Amino acid sequence: MLAVLAVTFPFFALVLCGYLAVRRGALPLPAIPGLNGFVLFFALPCLLYRFGASTPIAELLDPSVIIVYLLCALIMVGTTVALTLGGRIDWNNAAFGALTAAFPNTGFMGVPLLVTLLGARAAGPVIVTILVDMLVTSSLCIALSRLDGHGAGNARAAAGKALRGVAGNPMPWAIVLGGISSAAGLTLYGPLDKTIALLADSASPVALFAIGAVLARSQMTTADKAPLMDYVPVALKKLFLHPVLVLIVGGIAIQLGLPLDPFALTVLVLAAALPSASNVSLLAERFGADNGRIARVILVSTALSFFTFSAAVALLG
Repeated sequence: MLAVLAVTFPFFALVLCGYLAVRRGALPLPAIPGLNGFVLFFALPCLLYRFGASTPIAELLDPSVIIVYLLCALIMVGTTVALTLGGRIDWNNAAFGALTAAFPNTGFMGVPLLVTLLGARAAGPVIVTILVDMLVTSSLCIALSRLDGHGAGNARAAAGKALRGVAGNPMPWAIVLGGISSAAGLTLYGPLDKTIALLADSASPVALFAIGAVLARSQMTTADKAPLMDYVPVALKKLFLHPVLVLIVGGIAIQLGLPLDPFALTVLVLAAALPSASNVSLLAERFGADNGRIARVILVSTALSFFTFSAAVALLG
């Protein structure tokens, strides 16, 4: 366990540094969007491209990984909506709460952390989870969020809008380009490859610092106090139910003959054990959900995950 903490501690320490930098005024709030922009449009796409280009195309298109992870994501969304919908929680808030329960922070945190823990082979399954969550899980939850008196037509329109938003996100395109490079055996011109390498190397520390900054901003700008029962159970579902569900479903799939690599299943379980994705807060704000509640789910899951994720690594190691 101590050996695991020695690996995971620096990652969570960088999140704490970003949090404290904002809380103490060292990083002004107006600077946070620029920090996120650097990670989203420059550093992280370069990191994903490099991993995609160096990963065999069969691992990037592994149907067994896609089936198991997608099925678990759908179960998480369905059960969370069913358990939270009603009373103060309408379709809009139930849907985005479900997204925090099903969408781990694989982009900003999971890729660098899991590759450090498990090696470069972990990149393929992690990239698959990013694509599933961006293309399917997010679009589904956004569609569900429009069901409050708007009907199925508005939900379809919302899902279409979500997919158009994904098309404007550089991360999936970086993965696609990396996959094409892997399949074709392409190599970049030396100076260009070095430039991408420098940006990719900056992705992990800046992304983790940005997570802490975003969490601090959410806490500072959220005035309304949501009851603990509105967000703590959702955070616990993310940290406990999601990885256990992936482990059970993956184990059953292997027993039924699905050619799922046990190593890939380990990666999926640890990806599911990550805290909620920080960008869900931005989506909730855009679609008029209770962003204070969503931000608290993300904050609680991130704070607790230092212990729960490290324990999951120790148990699976």
